[in-house]
Amino acid sequence: MDRYERLAGAFVGLADTLVADYDAIELAQQLIDNSMELLPISAAGILLGDARGALHLFASSSEESRLLELLQVEADVGPCLDAYRSGEAVHVENLAATSAQWPAFAQRAAEYGFRAVVALPLRLRTERIGALNLFLQDTGPMQQADVAVGQALADVATIGIVHQRLLSRSEQVNQQLQTALNTRLIIEQAKGVLAERGTLDMDRAFNLLRQHARRTNRRLADLAREVVDGAPTGDIIGTPTT
Repeated sequence: MDRYERLAGAFVGLADTLVADYDAIELAQQLIDNSMELLPISAAGILLGDARGALHLFASSSEESRLLELLQVEADVGPCLDAYRSGEAVHVENLAATSAQWPAFAQRAAEYGFRAVVALPLRLRTERIGALNLFLQDTGPMQQADVAVGQALADVATIGIVHQRLLSRSEQVNQQLQTALNTRLIIEQAKGVLAERGTLDMDRAFNLLRQHARRTNRRLADLAREVVDGAPTGDIIGTPTT
């Protein structure tokens, strides 16, 4: 299988993750595996930002790349962080020359045998969610075609991760909506109980329920549930309208 076929297979594999039940961690690891297979690199790692913008280790190809990613997070500096913050690729052709900029990172990378690095942003339009670090054993620039492949893989993975986050937000909104609907049902049932016990119309029953909840500093839903569960209602029905 030539490189073009492997590249096509990688994109198909990443595209398959665009479903509701996929595992974001598995997607990130697949991005790492694809990068290792298709690019002339020795290691790779991914940092992913949380809702507050703080970066966390998300995937790595080796223990060395894992430690280098963690080192950047702890020091709050490094090529991966620069790519994340700027939204632009960061090319470091000779890590030894950056010892003044990232001393701890450059030294540790050299100890692991890495001489150059390319950091690619995980971005979708203006949204930046993390960065992909590609480590090379030799100094010098990565071929532009390889950089383009790496960024394309990162872009597809980013779509999957953003898609998953949107689904999670949507599910949360749907859950909140369902909770609100369930609460409304309980309130309607409580209105019926009060209307029957006090020979009231439904509007009057609701007003009394609401007034009592406010006067006793309680949540309307909690009071309604107690009424439905059989709690005494004399105090509620006897509450005058204000």
